[in-house]
Amino acid sequence: MPRRQQATARQARLGAELRKLREAAGLKGRDAAALLGTDSAQVSQIEVGLAGVSEARVRRIAAHYACTNPELIDALAAMTADRTRGWWEEYRGRLPTSFLDLSELEYYAYYRWDVEFLHVPGLLQTEDCARALFSSRVPELPADELKLRVLHRMQRRVILEREPAVLYQAVVHEAALRMMVGSRAASRAQLARILELSEADHITVRVIPFNLEHFADLGSAMVYAGGAVPKLDTVIRDGPHGTVFIDSEAQLEVFRTHFRRVETVSLDPDRSRDLIHRLAKEL
Repeated sequence: MPRRQQATARQARLGAELRKLREAAGLKGRDAAALLGTDSAQVSQIEVGLAGVSEARVRRIAAHYACTNPELIDALAAMTADRTRGWWEEYRGRLPTSFLDLSELEYYAYYRWDVEFLHVPGLLQTEDCARALFSSRVPELPADELKLRVLHRMQRRVILEREPAVLYQAVVHEAALRMMVGSRAASRAQLARILELSEADHITVRVIPFNLEHFADLGSAMVYAGGAVPKLDTVIRDGPHGTVFIDSEAQLEVFRTHFRRVETVSLDPDRSRDLIHRLAKEL
């Protein structure tokens, strides 16, 4: 397969998982190359996602690396099969790469968890809310890029609307629901949108209320995308210097624990809807 100019997040993740298997087997790149009948440069390119790899080769690699996890092998093999260009490719070169990587990651996710304290999660946002948030950026975005970012965010909702839809759970702090990032009317419409979506069988919205005592777990804001097996889960976190994708097993377990914790202390879905209804009436 020809060498790629740039690997997508999914391609890079496949390569990284193959590297982890090699390292777990105690093999150097040159050892793996000898087993596979290639050179160490090719192995290196596969492991960073710049060289494509077939399903047959993935299974051969797993056998040489003595991987005994059939579910993981099947999941990695499946990652080589779908070579379709996703809808997000139309934004390549027009938006930051992290936008495309997030779209690809969540498109292939088996489930999705969001935890937010200051903003309504992106998948639940209305167009007006998304525009207001992107408009607050410093320095100010050019009008054409602002339009692209809003459009991209709206298109991401396809994972909630397609068949089968991604199983989605969001835990949102009351602060995010009360904050009027746009006009009063836009904020009311945003709450109505959340209520509408929360009625779907595959979407669960829980609220952490202001009056919850002894809650200081504000560092657990995250996007969690579940893979075919837990080893292929990914956490996405936005920081002041960009978006970070986390896939180490130890960190994934930490974020699973964070999610279970905030889920436990949040209101159940019915009480959460009641609170959102009340907040909407107050606007």
